[in-house]
Amino acid sequence: MAAPTIDALSQFRLTTSLGPIGRVVNFTNSNEMMLIAAAIIVILFAVGMRTRAVVPGRLQSLVESLYEFVYAMCIDNIGEEGRKFFPLVFTIFIFILLGNLLGLFPYFFAYTSGIVVTLTMALFVFLFTTAVGFYVHGFRFLKFFVPEGVPGWLLPLLVPIEIISYLSRPVSLSVRLFANMTAGHVMLEVFAGFMILLTASLGVFGAVASIIPLGLNVALIALELLVACLQAYVFAVLTCLYLHDAVHMH
Repeated sequence: MAAPTIDALSQFRLTTSLGPIGRVVNFTNSNEMMLIAAAIIVILFAVGMRTRAVVPGRLQSLVESLYEFVYAMCIDNIGEEGRKFFPLVFTIFIFILLGNLLGLFPYFFAYTSGIVVTLTMALFVFLFTTAVGFYVHGFRFLKFFVPEGVPGWLLPLLVPIEIISYLSRPVSLSVRLFANMTAGHVMLEVFAGFMILLTASLGVFGAVASIIPLGLNVALIALELLVACLQAYVFAVLTCLYLHDAVHMH
């Protein structure tokens, strides 16, 4: 009997959902997971904050902890102006976090492993922060690309570098999230497939030998949980730093 083959990239394949309706409107499994994530977020906060007890329960504690964590992130990285941008940063953080975590479950799709999704979010952050910079400072925001205390003869060299660095923000922001989530899921699939191949090809001996990749898979799942939370944090904190630059220009 031929050993089964494992396609580690099949988990990232977009497929249409909702049958004929999905094909007409191009509704994919990625869109489906986004709606599921949005529903979970709404239900989580609606149920968690329903009682608003003085001594919070577990769900209320989770909701309040998430709120306070992101609020502190905004204030620490943007300043007092961060209060105005808290809803945006919180939405980005919780949306990415749910997308990363849901993708770890079998038969679920990690929409944050799609470069189109991450690039769209990164472009939105880039355009929004640029608009905030011009709104707060007007055309004086262009001074952001002129480093202070630099000799005039160096400006023709440094200004283009600053502009290129600024324009590369959405690329680095999107690729970082996309690459980390894709690489982690591929590693999980590879080690899980290696375990299946050992069992199928070597029988009892393969089942014993598959303990090693099984242990590695458990360790990788723990690592992926950490990466899922860390990447949501990195995206949110970089959004805060870009907003800080737009508001304070330094």
